[in-house]
Amino acid sequence: MRLFLDTSVLLAACGSARGGSREIFRQGTAAPWPLISTPYVLHEVENNLDVLDDVCRANWPHLQEQLEMRSDILTLNRPAVFGPSKDRPILFSALAWADVLLTLDHRDFGDLLGNNFYGLSVMTPGMFLESRKRS
Repeated sequence: MRLFLDTSVLLAACGSARGGSREIFRQGTAAPWPLISTPYVLHEVENNLDVLDDVCRANWPHLQEQLEMRSDILTLNRPAVFGPSKDRPILFSALAWADVLLTLDHRDFGDLLGNNFYGLSVMTPGMFLESRKRS
C-alpha cells in the first residue's frame, strides 16, 4: 500500500505528535506503507513552515527523511473533472505513484474524500487508519 502525503498531512504531522497524520509516520516505518511525496508538495510545506512554530520546524527534517520522493506529474492522459486548482499536481502525482492519497484539505479534495479517482483512494489519515483496523 503506497501512501501519497499531501501538504496538509505533512504540516499536521509536523505540528502535533498526536493525531492521524503523525500516526501514519509511526506506523509507516513498521508497516509496508511507503510514504510518498513530490517536490511540489515539499515546496508548499517549506513555504508554510515560516508561519508555524519552532516545534513544527524542528520536526520537519526528521519527517522529511521518511518520505520517498517521486517526480511531479502535471498532466493526465484521461479526463479529469477537478476544478482549476493548485492541487491538480498533487492529485495527478498521487494517481501516478500511490494507491492512496492522504489529505486533510476538505476545501479542494472534499468531493473526493472517501471515494476513488481512477482507482486512487482519497482519504484523511484517520479514515485510512480506521480502514486498516477493520482489515
